[in-house]
Amino acid sequence: MSQKVLLNATEVHIALHRLACQLIENHDTFSNTVLIGIQPRGVHLAERLKSMLEIDYKVRDIKLGYLDITFYRDDFRRSDKPLEANTTEIDFIVENKNVVFIDDVLYTGRSIRAALTAIQSFGRPTEIELLTLIDRRFSRHLPIQPDYRGRQVDAINREKVKVCWKEQDGEDAVYLINN
Repeated sequence: MSQKVLLNATEVHIALHRLACQLIENHDTFSNTVLIGIQPRGVHLAERLKSMLEIDYKVRDIKLGYLDITFYRDDFRRSDKPLEANTTEIDFIVENKNVVFIDDVLYTGRSIRAALTAIQSFGRPTEIELLTLIDRRFSRHLPIQPDYRGRQVDAINREKVKVCWKEQDGEDAVYLINN
């Protein structure tokens, strides 16, 4: 098994600032926009972006929620192991809001399709956008593309992209792992 660094801590930091600036360009004060981190790995990115927007860019009152998509996935019955659902925490209305889904890696698009179905339980958003740190652009099963991306990666199917967060993994980095 070999591993290649796609983004080191400095590059992750730069990508996050660029993504935050793009969000500000399109959503200004976030008065009609909510951020939704897709459980489990999109939560770290969403929290980091919210913190950056508030501290570095002085944007106030950003609404952040977490969406579990476990039982909305089209493959949830195909696993032999028991599923462990995460929590959904959305304590605001998404009806007529601009929703930005946030996930760490866009791979097949199936997680985003599940998120599109799951969010309907909370209302009908005006618009839904997708922000992802890593876009594995040649691996899509569904016609889903990010509106905001930190980096595009050309990874073949047997390669895995691993995003590490300081809060969970002890470092900020993105690796391409070849099994």
